[in-house]
Amino acid sequence: MKVLVTGAAGFIGSHVALRLLARGDSVIGVDNLNDYYDPALKRARLARFGGKTGYTDVRADVADRAAMAEVFAKHQPDRVVHLAAQAGVRYSLTNPEAYIDTNVVGFGNILEGCRHNGVQHLVYASSSSVYGANTTLPFAVRQNVDHPLSLYAATKKANELMAHTYSSIFGLPTTGLRFFTVYGPWGRPDMALFLFTRNILEGKPVDVFNHGKHSRGFTYIDDIVEGIVRVVDATAGPDPEWSGTAPNPSTSAAPYRIYNIGSNTATPLMRYIELIEQVLGRKATINYLPLQAGDVPDSCADVEDLVHAVGYRPTTPVEVGVRNFVEWYRRQYDV
Repeated sequence: MKVLVTGAAGFIGSHVALRLLARGDSVIGVDNLNDYYDPALKRARLARFGGKTGYTDVRADVADRAAMAEVFAKHQPDRVVHLAAQAGVRYSLTNPEAYIDTNVVGFGNILEGCRHNGVQHLVYASSSSVYGANTTLPFAVRQNVDHPLSLYAATKKANELMAHTYSSIFGLPTTGLRFFTVYGPWGRPDMALFLFTRNILEGKPVDVFNHGKHSRGFTYIDDIVEGIVRVVDATAGPDPEWSGTAPNPSTSAAPYRIYNIGSNTATPLMRYIELIEQVLGRKATINYLPLQAGDVPDSCADVEDLVHAVGYRPTTPVEVGVRNFVEWYRRQYDV
């Protein structure tokens, strides 16, 4: 297939693009290399493509309507994996405009490109943050998600609503994936594993919010990629059992699906830090802080719908994933 991957220089996007290329698909990789974090890491990810046959590199911003219309018209992708987004809960507290532009306007441009160019299936990144004030664990796709705690979460919920509109009116098959704390080699510098590893190695204190009383369904990147690729192949269709009198929010009479993709086991944050310490052979100096605005204390995923749909669930133990990341970090930064 010809697959358009947005955010191709990003953490998840670069892994997905490489996996699609490895199985013989053609990939059009779109990224604007913004400076939310060090663009050098993004360029290093792109360097892994190394002129691979079937990869087309496009430098464009998904929020640029004309540029995205040109990308779709020129390349005519069969399927789209939309992973470009302004990420990060905490950054949304101080830079809300970035989230509106990229996550809402940008997603609208992707939907329009799919609609007007016969795209067979749009798979896009939602987030576990949409569960917001919900405290019933594990989070399930049939639960209410009307109480987001950050603008980032609100934009991801908006994406799901926008996708349903296009599925319903235009018959565009769409599948949203609610990611749960993805980690692993080539990860983002603003995420916990990267920050903790760097600070411990540099002898700097580690900021731990909510006084360490967090837990997360940490999900290794290879598991996430496997799930995404399987979903790309499983085109969303209408749910024949869907009823407007008792609506299932994760399906529809339209070709629309929402899945959790992540670990159904919650790992305490302090255990996560302990594993990093064990692999590094160093103890962390911890700076305990209160719960930060927008943060969800605990999260883990009910992934049974994804298992039923594509026959797959994450399997990599956090002990293995953390070790793989630290080994990559040492190689990448020559530590």
